Amino acid sequence: MKNLIITLQLLFSIAISAQGFLHRDGQNIVDGNGKNVILRGLGVGGWMVQEGYMLQTQPFASPQYMIKQKIQEVIGEEGTKEFYAAYKANGITKRDVDSLAKWGFNSIRLPMHYNLYTPPIEQEKNGEITWIEEGFTMTDNLVKWCAANKMYLILDLHAAPGGQGNDAAISDYDTTKPSLWQSEANQKKMIALWKKLASRYRDNPWIGAYDIINEPNWNFTGTNKNGCDENANGPLRDLMVRVTKAIREVDTNHLIFIEGNCWGNNYNGIFPLWDENMALSFHKYWNYNTTASIQKMLDYRKQYNVPIWLGESGENSNVWFKDALTLVETNNIGWAFWPMKKIENIAGVTSVTKIPEYDVLLKYWKDGGEKPSGDFAKKTLMKMADNYKMENLTVKPDVIDAMFRQVQTNDTKPYKKHVIPGKIAATLYDLGTNGKAYSDTDFVNYRVETGNFDEWNKGNAMRNDGVDILPCKDAGSNGYQVSFIEDGEWLQYTVEVSKSNVYNVAIRYSSENLEGKLHLEIENGKKSEVITLAPTEGNDKFKTFILSGIELKKGTNKVKVLFDNGGFNLNYLDFSEAKKSKPKK
Repeated sequence: MKNLIITLQLLFSIAISAQGFLHRDGQNIVDGNGKNVILRGLGVGGWMVQEGYMLQTQPFASPQYMIKQKIQEVIGEEGTKEFYAAYKANGITKRDVDSLAKWGFNSIRLPMHYNLYTPPIEQEKNGEITWIEEGFTMTDNLVKWCAANKMYLILDLHAAPGGQGNDAAISDYDTTKPSLWQSEANQKKMIALWKKLASRYRDNPWIGAYDIINEPNWNFTGTNKNGCDENANGPLRDLMVRVTKAIREVDTNHLIFIEGNCWGNNYNGIFPLWDENMALSFHKYWNYNTTASIQKMLDYRKQYNVPIWLGESGENSNVWFKDALTLVETNNIGWAFWPMKKIENIAGVTSVTKIPEYDVLLKYWKDGGEKPSGDFAKKTLMKMADNYKMENLTVKPDVIDAMFRQVQTNDTKPYKKHVIPGKIAATLYDLGTNGKAYSDTDFVNYRVETGNFDEWNKGNAMRNDGVDILPCKDAGSNGYQVSFIEDGEWLQYTVEVSKSNVYNVAIRYSSENLEGKLHLEIENGKKSEVITLAPTEGNDKFKTFILSGIELKKGTNKVKVLFDNGGFNLNYLDFSEAKKSKPKK
């Protein structure tokens, strides 16, 4: 019997090894079979750690503890507990993970708040470290859902005990209390937490890695408060070495990701590395997608013979996404984008719908005035929590397309099936990148280089491309219109024509006081006449202009709408037969 048990244990160990613990092999991350793995992941930010910008509370409550205070003010302690229970229950479910796998992700980065696993130091007695089961249960469920989809889960300590950075919202840092760097007790708690996590998950191959500290940004000896001019980073290196030692006491299986100072990118003083199964994480936001933008990390990879991983990126346009992911994947670098769920979000794979009542709460929290009733506030917040369910989200196909299909090809594809005769909403132009599916003057934000936040979609609505979109209340609209149209821009629509014929196109538009001009171009090179759209004397006052004589062949056609003169809003194009087809002799 003893020999049978040993044999079964050996077979179990071999089976686990075969499907993979991810690990370092020189400069590559590989699975149990030695196969190179490109991690394509999403960070589920906001679930365990709320940040104000995700909930539109940033102007007055950015870290989570302040958000919680605002909520408690209007619905009390018990109501707040009820809200957070619903918020966390709906935030990430099996349906979310199933959806991510279906869209093409093979991994999830879990931003963890320590206080779901262990209490703050001020709540401990006699220096003892105690544990809370909630965080572990949430993690158990998530890794189970990942395993069912053959996805890796990367554990990321996003909010360390005390907070690890002066950018307070990221780590829920309360400036009135000792930070991680100002408290040995906080550091010991962090080390103990990682040892506890490693002990619990050491035999689970679907835990992809331990990302031991997210975006430290702290000035130890330098003058930049976020640690960007640090040359030594001694306390950061020391803590990461201590965490690694604690993990390795119980777990020699799992890959460890480390991050530099200055939001993960300042590695001065961090080398030499101290563990054989380790990789470097870096974060990339709002800069050019050139080799030069990642050259320092490429140099580290070669010099120290270690894998590198883009642990966090996003919050930009689809063009930037496509270019960034093309850049890193071409250089054999995996990635995790950010985040999954945010209120009224165009730059993510999903968006949480904001109800009008939530604006009432936001206004009260920001400006004061008459306090909403507890019943109103609770109903509002519980409805918002319900809107975090996958079935209540708005999925963003353009973002998903940019992150996966567009990285592989410049081909365009229909946003949805358009049948002619029929109406085509202006905002439902083809999926694809700038210059292929559309042409727009402003289509990306390079804040690091320009110093400005450049809106790629000036209306910040519906889609994440360069095309500027605003809500539309005109009859017959899909709720949105193309706006801020500039000279020379264009949109392409792939359409299915029921029969070869000549068609009239009813063009629905509005304009305050500018005279617009446009023409259509069919993929066979045929162009329509250039038409002039007279001002309608109001952006909310729409008129229809009939463009006639558009010849379309039966089957698939690509139709471009070219804006010779901009300055107007476009609602839709409605194609109807101009005349019956002549029978062939």
